[in-house]
Amino acid sequence: MSTYAIGDLQGCHDSLLRLLDKIQFDAKADRLWLVGDLVNRGPDSLGVLRLLKSLGDAAISVLGNHDLHLLALAEGYGRIHKSDTLETVLAAPDRDELIHWLRHQRLAWREGNYLMVHAGVLPGWTADDAMRYAQEAEAVLQGPDYRAFFERMYGNTPTLWNESLSGIERLRGIVNTFTRLRYCSAAGEIEFQHKCAPGLQPPGWLPWFEVPGRKSAGTCFVIGHWSTLGLINRQDLIALDTGCLWGNQLTAIRLEDRRGFAVKCPQTRRPKAVP
Repeated sequence: MSTYAIGDLQGCHDSLLRLLDKIQFDAKADRLWLVGDLVNRGPDSLGVLRLLKSLGDAAISVLGNHDLHLLALAEGYGRIHKSDTLETVLAAPDRDELIHWLRHQRLAWREGNYLMVHAGVLPGWTADDAMRYAQEAEAVLQGPDYRAFFERMYGNTPTLWNESLSGIERLRGIVNTFTRLRYCSAAGEIEFQHKCAPGLQPPGWLPWFEVPGRKSAGTCFVIGHWSTLGLINRQDLIALDTGCLWGNQLTAIRLEDRRGFAVKCPQTRRPKAVP
């Protein structure tokens, strides 16, 4: 059995099929780890969701910010952006089944020394903390009152985590960390604006995984979310958003031996200027 971690799909269904063919994926023997952002901006989010749902336990996904955006829109919250390509999902005859499946995906997945999240974890969190907070938020997302969360999901506060946070501020803090984090301060304050590659950010901000004394050091994180970061495959970090949407590559890493596989992707979106 092989486990393949795959970068952000964002609706690039054909590229996923070509990558699965390249790795000779066998759903009866192998597993896929998807780092989130399964949908949006690409041409076939509906095809991606249908395929991954059909794989059952062979596909494990964590939620990304674009996935949460789709879930909120499906409940009537948020607004559709010009760059969104979610209409086919929202109008699909199997929409309710797909939305239910997506809402029951995780915010974090841990096996052995690997911990998969979409974006990152705060430097003050241990790996055990991360799993505990993920399970806390997942219980709300998968519970009877999930609509109340989506109603107030959008927002950039709090920027600094505190264990005493409660209610929507606590849940938003957890979810924003797992799905939107790139840069933070040494104290763990989140900076939401900049998406640039490390070295181009304003002074005082660090990639979350480079903060000195990070409490989750020693765990290997598997992440996506950060296309300007590019592919990283090192002992403590596997970063997999290689910009398929922008005409670069869709990448998989086989976790058992860290071998990489990639397919070239057609450009479906022009990259924006990155602050």
